[in-house]
Amino acid sequence: MTLHKIAITFFTILSVAVTAQSSKKEMSKLIQDEFQFAGKQYKYLMKDIPNDKMPQSYKASDGNVITKDISWWCSGFYPGSLWMIYEQTKDPEIKKEAERTLNLIESNKTFTRDHDLGFMMFCSFGNAYRITKNPVYKDVILTSAESLSTRFRPGMQAILSWDKMADFKGPVIIDNMMNLEMLVWASQNGGNKKTEEIAIAHANTTMKNHFRTDYSSYHVIDYDVNTGKVLSKKTFQGYSDSSAWARGQGWALYGYTMMYRFTKDEKYLNQAQNIAKFILNNPTLPEDKIPYWDFNDTKIPNVPRDTSAAAIISSALLELGQYTKGEDKKNYIDVARKILTNLSNEKYQAKLGENGGFLLMHSTGGLPLNSEIDVPLIYADYYFLEALKRYKDWYL
Repeated sequence: MTLHKIAITFFTILSVAVTAQSSKKEMSKLIQDEFQFAGKQYKYLMKDIPNDKMPQSYKASDGNVITKDISWWCSGFYPGSLWMIYEQTKDPEIKKEAERTLNLIESNKTFTRDHDLGFMMFCSFGNAYRITKNPVYKDVILTSAESLSTRFRPGMQAILSWDKMADFKGPVIIDNMMNLEMLVWASQNGGNKKTEEIAIAHANTTMKNHFRTDYSSYHVIDYDVNTGKVLSKKTFQGYSDSSAWARGQGWALYGYTMMYRFTKDEKYLNQAQNIAKFILNNPTLPEDKIPYWDFNDTKIPNVPRDTSAAAIISSALLELGQYTKGEDKKNYIDVARKILTNLSNEKYQAKLGENGGFLLMHSTGGLPLNSEIDVPLIYADYYFLEALKRYKDWYL
């Protein structure tokens, strides 16, 4: 190699190193700024919440925060977000509110009416225990895991998402993958070993029946509860039975990545990577990587985005990057960083004191149900904060 070529190689390597260091500094500042903003913004949100309710969204037309009862499936996201904000800011006012809301929802630990107990209790008490190591919080998680396990139906080898309805006899939704985290964590941290067995059985059944050949996911699989026979494959919140509802794809990606974390079973990692490939290579995924509410809506691009799906996907991709190498790893991290950067800009993020105190704008809850369309949603904030924390912990 000539001296000239050696010099070019040296300066190329140096340039890449300088660029990487600059990128780290930019992300470090962005994350620090975002948590400081979140702490200030949530103090606006705190002011408009009744003592016995949890924030869900915001109705801009009348300036009111929309709240829900503590048994609503999203009741754990607000306290969970508060704990993550407190972890980064050490603001005592934020911690006080986090503790108050945990006390409010603790009774949910014996809730058995649907599958959402992981969202409700692990996103909240799980973060609280991780940060404080308070054994009372751990006991709540273990009890909650036992309660969730009662919804497992051996005949179909899955956790029943909702009870029998007019349209479904034994519905299992892709969202349910998220609630497996509490089951496995509890089993591996002093709880009943059967809860991990249940989680694995559910993940395997879902892998078998929920996915198409391109690794997109159906929303709802309806089973015969006694035999496990698949009765139908439908949607409840997506564009059509055969479409790829964006948040559902995020739940799937996150769920199988998380199951690999706990079990180190390669089939879960392969599943997660194939789901990631479907999402990231989808021709309807916009350049800014904030997906439309459903990948198959025929009216794209004239349809709502879903920042909640983007936040979930970014958080999942950052964890998937922990278990992969080479170009795949780089791609996952790069896309997650792009999502976080874009969610932090004025197109998707509220200004201080606006948006009811929520962080992100432009989420879509249930478009076919004419519910929560192009609004802030508490779980969008939660997974956005989680993704910021993950980026800081793993890549800075």
